[in-house]
Formats: sequence, structure tokens, C-alpha cells
Amino acid sequence: MAAGSNSNLRITIERNPPQSRLAELNIKCWPKWGCSPGKYQLKFDAEETCYLLKGKVKAYPKGSSEFVEFGAGDLVTIPKGLSCTWDVSVAVDKYYKFESNSSSTSSSSSNC
Repeated sequence: MAAGSNSNLRITIERNPPQSRLAELNIKCWPKWGCSPGKYQLKFDAEETCYLLKGKVKAYPKGSSEFVEFGAGDLVTIPKGLSCTWDVSVAVDKYYKFESNSSSTSSSSSNC
């Protein structure tokens, strides 16, 4: 097994995914969220997938001095259970979706 307890809590980034991938995910039906520049303490109680329309973020996982940087045009997956600080240098505007095992709204319907 992995030595570090946070080894599975990694932010993954897909840089500039093709339009076909975004259409497959149906992101334009996802809710939108935005924030102004600043530092935000965040804890993810569910896995989040988001697509940044605007912005630039450095995410520092709790207890680490390392960071992951992402911004406009990136498709980002943040694992359930991750606590981190978002250092937002350029205001963020994103589509987002939380994974939920108990939700029936995640049907494969292409209509919003």
C-alpha cells in the first residue's frame, strides 16, 4: 500500500480538452460558480469535476507546501476528502459538478 495517507487525494488536470469531450460531459448543463481573487480554504466532501472558463488558481493541499496550478480551459477533478487552499490570482468562472452516489439526477439525458 502507499505510504502517504494523502497519496490518493490528487487533483488531476486535463489541459484544453477537445470540444467533443466537453460535449460528452454535457458541461454547459452544469451549474456555474465564480469567485474573485483571494485565498479560500476548501474541503471537498464529494469529488468535484470542474471546467474553468476564466481564472487562474494555485491549489495547496493541506499540510503541503507543493501546489497544483490550473486555469482557463482546464478540466479539473478534485478528489473527495481533499482539504486545500485556493490562491486565486485571476477571478474564477467555472462550470462544476459533484459526484453523488445517491443522486438520480445524473442520468445520461442530454437535456438540461
